Amino acid sequence: MAGRFKNWKKPVIKEMKLTKYSWLVQHVKNLDLGYKTDIGAFTYINAKNKVVIEDYAQIGSHCSIYSFSSIGEKNGKVVLKKNCKIGAHSTVMPGVTVGENSIIGAHSFVDKSMPNNVLAFGVPAKIIKKLN
Repeated sequence: MAGRFKNWKKPVIKEMKLTKYSWLVQHVKNLDLGYKTDIGAFTYINAKNKVVIEDYAQIGSHCSIYSFSSIGEKNGKVVLKKNCKIGAHSTVMPGVTVGENSIIGAHSFVDKSMPNNVLAFGVPAKIIKKLN
């Protein structure tokens, strides 16, 4: 990862406009983006109720991260902890925290918080194993 992020710079993020990496954010003022994060193309982040993406977190392409969902009127801060990884095409719902170093497999639906150092995937995402 060191080489990949050698010249990392925080991207310019404008309300509902694609970044140069082709992802976008709604409610930009409520997004805290950490150092050397990696967000895949076509990911949508709704930060209405706050989204925190900590250092070295990686989010695959085509993900959706919601701090607000109009279906069921769900609201809540989303926190993606340091060095966690969210697989492509996954959905993270309001109020969820994904713990440090945890990995969420591709195409997962994360509607409950995950602790540090776990591998989880599925619809809904379930913990498969602890990571060392």
